[in-house]
Amino acid sequence: MDVFSIKIFLYLIIVLSAVFHEYAHSWVAYRLGDMTAKNAGRLTLNPLVHLDLFGTVIMPLFLLFTSGIFLGWAKPVPYNPFNLRDKKYGTLKVGIAGPSANLLIALFFGLFLRFFSGYFLAAAILPPIFIQFLGLIIYINIFLALFNLLPFPPLDGSKVFATLFPRQWRSFSRLGFMGIFLALFIAFFILSPIAQFIFWLITGVGFSF
Repeated sequence: MDVFSIKIFLYLIIVLSAVFHEYAHSWVAYRLGDMTAKNAGRLTLNPLVHLDLFGTVIMPLFLLFTSGIFLGWAKPVPYNPFNLRDKKYGTLKVGIAGPSANLLIALFFGLFLRFFSGYFLAAAILPPIFIQFLGLIIYINIFLALFNLLPFPPLDGSKVFATLFPRQWRSFSRLGFMGIFLALFIAFFILSPIAQFIFWLITGVGFSF
């Protein structure tokens, strides 16, 4: 498969993974009693309602085809923490829902890769390129989960950190825009080996593409 097709596949997988991520936020908020996301039309897997024109389409595609890196975002899910039935941990539950959805996707496909891919390959039911793409889906979702769990605003991890460590959170909240730059630094230089290790734990094989 040519490089252009691979980059398009990569883009689609990241976008669809982000859609499941945002839907999970909406679903958990709804289950906890907040109708904000549902009333805004965000309690759906329709990608169009979660896309941000610049952050999900223009900038990611431009960077992907000019520099080979991916950087982007979807529309944040609106919710009102005062509507949540769980006043103590509701915000944490909504925040952790997105990364959890990505980890569940990685776990589902990862266990398939671990226990069934050999059989399907041996029986010539699946081509090797399918297994490679499956590995890419798993790795992307692991990476998205790890990145969003970083404790810097506006990432989901900031909501988790603020709930569990409110005093220490005050220091993080003062970082402002520096927080996202720190998150990007960690993503580019630290998260990759961690994601590869988790990939190996789930699938039993190393990640390569």
